[in-house]
Amino acid sequence: LPLVLFSFPLVGRADDQPLPADVLALQDRIQKTIERAEPSIACILVSRSDDYKRFNAAPPDEDSGKLGRFDGSPYMRPLGFNGGDREAEARRRLIKTTLDLSDPDVVPESYGSGVVIDAENGLVLTMAHVIHDATKIYVRLPGGRGSWADVHAADPRSDLAVLRLLDPPAGLKAVKRGDGSRLRKGQFVLCLANPFAAGFRDGSPSASWGIVSNLQRRVYGVTSEMERPGVKPTLHHYGTLIQTDVRLALGCSGGALLNLDGELIGVTTAQAALAGSEAPGGYAVPLDVPMKRIIEVLMRGDEVEYGFLGVEFNKDAPPGRGVLVTGVEEESPADRAGLKRRDTITAINGNPVRDKDDLYLQIGLCLAGSTARVEATGPDGRSRAVQVTMAKSYTPGKAIASRRPAPRGGMRVDYPSILGQRLGLQRIPEGVAIREIVPGGAADKARLKVDTVITQVDGRAVTTPAEFYDAMAKAVGPVELTVLNQENRQDRVTIDPK
Repeated sequence: LPLVLFSFPLVGRADDQPLPADVLALQDRIQKTIERAEPSIACILVSRSDDYKRFNAAPPDEDSGKLGRFDGSPYMRPLGFNGGDREAEARRRLIKTTLDLSDPDVVPESYGSGVVIDAENGLVLTMAHVIHDATKIYVRLPGGRGSWADVHAADPRSDLAVLRLLDPPAGLKAVKRGDGSRLRKGQFVLCLANPFAAGFRDGSPSASWGIVSNLQRRVYGVTSEMERPGVKPTLHHYGTLIQTDVRLALGCSGGALLNLDGELIGVTTAQAALAGSEAPGGYAVPLDVPMKRIIEVLMRGDEVEYGFLGVEFNKDAPPGRGVLVTGVEEESPADRAGLKRRDTITAINGNPVRDKDDLYLQIGLCLAGSTARVEATGPDGRSRAVQVTMAKSYTPGKAIASRRPAPRGGMRVDYPSILGQRLGLQRIPEGVAIREIVPGGAADKARLKVDTVITQVDGRAVTTPAEFYDAMAKAVGPVELTVLNQENRQDRVTIDPK
């Protein structure tokens, strides 16, 4: 390391010049931290090619994240004396140059970094934009070991994803997770990642280091992921990110930001590079309490269900001391908790709300079904706090969850609040909304449709998906469903609950 970086006096020393022993001690600590963490850092190789169809190796179900392995060896047999046909030769060339990501000589078309967070189950944390629309993923680890991977879960709003290794190498090690909420400006940090797919052959990540430059930063640029119609900004556009002076190039998204104890405190994102910025530093998603909660959901293979409050406000209002509510959606969580038009929301769960971005962020960090403490000031100037049980926010974009609830009655259901947001309803209906009909199942035979609202199961009111699945699981024999028809009147339908 260049000694010029240490020309400043070390804290706690009386003399003006650090002794070489101090420099060497810090260097030794950095080297040991890298050695401990390096086995957990992955190079993520991604293909979006449709050519796997030519080898009967296309993903059976891309929406579920089950991408599977690719074995090109049956097509790589030596040609006969006469050389074989051109099509066979073209297939072999395609495999050797593009499709077989497990071959260290194949240069990937797309790439990123990842961090092993669960060695027992072979789970690797990365950024969702690294693996979106992938048809095949190969994860290479230090030493050249590797495995094909499925997408265990991916969430566009947090831009986080968890991969599951299909053939986890022996001796896989998970990085130790730290607390990203305790960082301070000026704290030393290390980055282990694969800029420009540096480790695509041997899996060896590149190391860099620097300091925490700032906290709770937002990214103002847009990425290619953000440019697609109907895709919302990520949570990180509202101010969640760690800013560091460590330069993060393309390929660093999904890398590890570590403290000097070797603990993972953030997941790096090459957001600035993706947005076309020439900023010298980089950003990382912090491993604080809200992000850890999201990561735990993804590690289970579940969908991340974000909170929905149900208030309207002036999106063009300048920042101030709170957000003025201009409308409350009927039967929304805000309505049921007693929030009113002309209230000013000043805090959620103790976190100040100064402007619309703060409001978007704090609502987004509350998951559906959770209870939040919302502080508001009325038009008379009196302050009060109310407890709100969050509904579910509708999030456009491709989310992947490998663990979904089993269909009941030939259908899956969701929170009805997503209908109000997606269809522009003025009132959120009570009950659950059908989100998926299994072809040929009981709901299909009963001619139920997607977006139909179910209010009761055998006379028992259901207001969340969990209540619906529980009621259907306990039912014996045919069940009577109370549903709302297109005229918003109740109908009754009898189906098999299984």
